[in-house]
Order: sequence, then structure tokens, then C-alpha cells
Amino acid sequence: MAKAGGGMIWATAEDLARNRPVVLSLYRQILRALNSPALPLGHAARLAKKAECRAIFIFGAEERSLHNIRDLLNAARHTLGLLNRGRLP
Repeated sequence: MAKAGGGMIWATAEDLARNRPVVLSLYRQILRALNSPALPLGHAARLAKKAECRAIFIFGAEERSLHNIRDLLNAARHTLGLLNRGRLP
């Protein structure tokens, strides 16, 4: 594990295990929000957005940097907030 400024910068197995329920919850909430009738999306566009979400989360699953993991979680929370307000990210 590498250190920067006295703190760990790479995720340990414990870090990943701790974040897993949060990530799964955000993923499910975003997919549910994409099904909202309040969003101005047709069926094909809705499926494309879901595929985009899935790809982002699969890419994020391979991330090991604590800073990048935190940024991805913040972006997911922001996206969820936009979707809940009926806006597209």
C-alpha cells in the first residue's frame, strides 16, 4: 500500500467491503430513479441511460484509489439528487 502525506491512498479489502453496501444501494436507487415517469425519456433512451449507469459502476468497481472512490460516490449521490428532481444528469 502506498502512502501520501501520512495517509493511505489505496483502498484495502476492509475499505472495499465497507463501501460495497453503499455502492450497491446507490446503484439500485439510480436504476429505480431512471424508471421514473417524471423523466422525459422514451423507452430506448431509458435503456441507454441504464446501460450507461451500469458501465460507470462496472468501471468504478475496479477502482482502488480512495480519492477516486470517494469522488465516484459523490458523483453518484449528485446524479441521484438530479434524477429525484426530475432532471437528467
